Amino acid sequence: MGFAGGILYITVADVKPTSSRAIIVHGVLLDTISIAHIRRINYSADVMKCVDTIVDKCTDPGCCLSRMRPRYKRLVDNIFPSVPQDGLVKNNMEKLTFYALSSPEKLDRIGEYLFQKASRDISRKRNEFVMIAMEAMDQLLVACHAQTLNLFVESYLRIVQKLLESSEPSLQILATQSFVRFSNIEEDTPSYHRRYDFFVSKFSSMCHNNNPNLVTMEMIRMAGIKGIQGVIRKTVSDDLVENIWEPVHMDKIVPSLLFNMHTMKSKTDIVVESGISEEVNDKTDSFSLAESCLRELIGRASFGHVKSVIRPVLKHLDAHHMWVPNVFATQCFRILMFSIQSQYSYAVVETLMTHLDENGNASPKIRTSIADVLSKIIAIAANESVGPTVLEIINSLLTNLRTSVTRRPPSNTGLSESDGENEYREALIHALGEFAAHLPDYQKIEIMMFIMSKVPQFKSSNNPNDLHVQRMCLKSLLMVSTKYSSVQMNATFPQSFLDLLLKTLTASEDEIRFIVLRILHTLLDRHNNASKLSKATVNITKSEINLEKCSRSDTIFIRKHAQDIYVSIYESLEMTNNTVENVEAVYTTLALICIELLSEETVLDFIRLILSIQELAITNAVLSTQQKFHLHGLVISIMLLVAIVTDLHPLKDYVEKVIEQRKLLSATHLLPELSVHNEVKSSSLLPAGVLIEEPELTEALKASGIDITTETGPVLAHRRSWVENTNMSMKGSFTDLSNLDLDSVNSTPAMQRRFSPNEDLSFEAMKRSLLDNPVVRVEQNTRQTQLCDMFRNTSFQDLVAISTASKDEESLHSKITDVFNKVDISNKLSAVETTNQPIPIYETLFPELFAF
Repeated sequence: MGFAGGILYITVADVKPTSSRAIIVHGVLLDTISIAHIRRINYSADVMKCVDTIVDKCTDPGCCLSRMRPRYKRLVDNIFPSVPQDGLVKNNMEKLTFYALSSPEKLDRIGEYLFQKASRDISRKRNEFVMIAMEAMDQLLVACHAQTLNLFVESYLRIVQKLLESSEPSLQILATQSFVRFSNIEEDTPSYHRRYDFFVSKFSSMCHNNNPNLVTMEMIRMAGIKGIQGVIRKTVSDDLVENIWEPVHMDKIVPSLLFNMHTMKSKTDIVVESGISEEVNDKTDSFSLAESCLRELIGRASFGHVKSVIRPVLKHLDAHHMWVPNVFATQCFRILMFSIQSQYSYAVVETLMTHLDENGNASPKIRTSIADVLSKIIAIAANESVGPTVLEIINSLLTNLRTSVTRRPPSNTGLSESDGENEYREALIHALGEFAAHLPDYQKIEIMMFIMSKVPQFKSSNNPNDLHVQRMCLKSLLMVSTKYSSVQMNATFPQSFLDLLLKTLTASEDEIRFIVLRILHTLLDRHNNASKLSKATVNITKSEINLEKCSRSDTIFIRKHAQDIYVSIYESLEMTNNTVENVEAVYTTLALICIELLSEETVLDFIRLILSIQELAITNAVLSTQQKFHLHGLVISIMLLVAIVTDLHPLKDYVEKVIEQRKLLSATHLLPELSVHNEVKSSSLLPAGVLIEEPELTEALKASGIDITTETGPVLAHRRSWVENTNMSMKGSFTDLSNLDLDSVNSTPAMQRRFSPNEDLSFEAMKRSLLDNPVVRVEQNTRQTQLCDMFRNTSFQDLVAISTASKDEESLHSKITDVFNKVDISNKLSAVETTNQPIPIYETLFPELFAF
């Protein structure tokens, strides 16, 4: 072999045949130059290329000139065995690792050379040598942590990309495993120019692999999921590298994970809720691995990136029509809610509610499914929701509820409302209740007040939509009230909330009144008695009821609001469209008031209400006979319950006597059960003794120790006085303090004043009080009590007759006349003539009030 005339000559003796298509010239392997080119090559630009090829071959480890090669190349060449099945030469690999650690500046050249050898082996389909090269690069990556590692990483990622571009599944899986190892390496300095667009796209496509071989398909999909997991770990930890949260990346990553989750039948057929809230340990299939990756992705998301993950989920569910049925959608969102940082969980709820608003024109089934998913995850976010966020969520739910009502077809069109809309509204109400159930009590009160402020207030309306909105809002309020546990009534019923609730209790629609009464049941029932008092009955004992002594704060509450509550209940019973359910709901309400709020101090007002209801059943000409009978049954049931709860045994005996009288005189239609009174009888003539009579009731109360004289007005003589006075002033006797003494005892005529500035408190006065005869003092007190009773209970005509009959008593006018007669002053004689003027009527009729 030699040069002559610019031409390279190779003799036949120099050429040795090989087993392959290559030839060997003086030990130099020439596998890239054909025999035709060997005979003659022009000494031009091709000469340099040929020389480079020859030099490269001459420095091959098998050549005698290999000592001319750089050391790092020789070390790299020595790790490859002569037979690829032998695997990596470990001793030589240790030498290469030591050299890389000793000379870190050579690390980039080692990586570049390994990349060249691996690329050549890939093109030649020598997969065994490719695997050896990747193993060597993996070991170098793990062992070396120099600042120049970034240069080695570039070569490392280039060969990984080269393997991923291959069509061989084994090479793709190998590349993915290497990339996962790389993702677990923490670099000293970030690389700002490095991008992962190719890896995101490639790994996402691998997640959708459809290889005919199911085993191979599963392996490639799992490799793609692991690659995505590696990209997430490598990018989210450093804000200076590529932003993986951009929509261009999330629109590929999230659907790829969801695709693997819902295509695995073994996992999507049955959703075990208990396993959703726990970390997945079984990662042997693509479903478990995809779920784990999704958990890690949403767990690493900050507040600003939460929506970047949720929106692709919603798009995927919409595109694949996976809302109906919503099993998979519920599973996905529960995974997200349990994996996200707790302080950001309400952002998922807001995004889902926004999506529900955007799908306002979708079919009712889709909206119902979305609302159902919302109801199942909203409770998770409730624990972390504070401040305005709570009312924003409630307001959004109420807005969707109102919007659904407006879709109702007009009644004059004859079209019926679809069942889907009703299910949608029920799902929204259920979501609202689930959200409120996990809030503290003070926020539940705020929610109930907020909902009540949204309820339309009107006595009657001709617009069906208005009534339906009112009905839906009250159902929402009822759902929230069932999640609330009352402790003190003054905290449960703020003034504004109670006023709106009682105003709605007098609505014209019987269903509206029934819902309001049920709300009162849930808020009043603190001892779980509502279920036992659902129907009016006279067969009840004290042992069947959970009783607790009424607290002072509850007594103050019922004293303050008794008239408002009783008037509203009375007016609701005056409605002609009351059904049996309405009357029984009123019975439950009155029974709960009796159990929770009544005491000896407030029982008389309650009895006054019961008597007024009985009088309503007797005198009202508008109510039907059936409704009047229902009221009689309500009255006797409540009166018996009052006697049992307050331990008034004489009253109980009297009520039981009335009940027996009704049974004896065939007046059982005046007794419960209310719903079985099918035979309508005349109510014009009622047998004697079947009603609660005032004299007998008064005697029973006195025998029970109830002093009816402590009331500020007539209790039994004028039963409906509190009803008749409502048109003028319902609260005058309780809340109008402008004309009353600040001391409530001083304002009561039946009780003596505790202190008066005009009283003599000297030593002599005290001595006289000790020496006084107690009998005389008792007689004076008795006379004073009789005088007060006379002016309270006696009619006006009788008082006039009594006053005019006492002619012998000296009046105020006669006293004044005597005083002026004793004054002997001539210039005042004319003043005496004025005594002939007419005497004022108040001096004539009430002389006792003007005694000096």
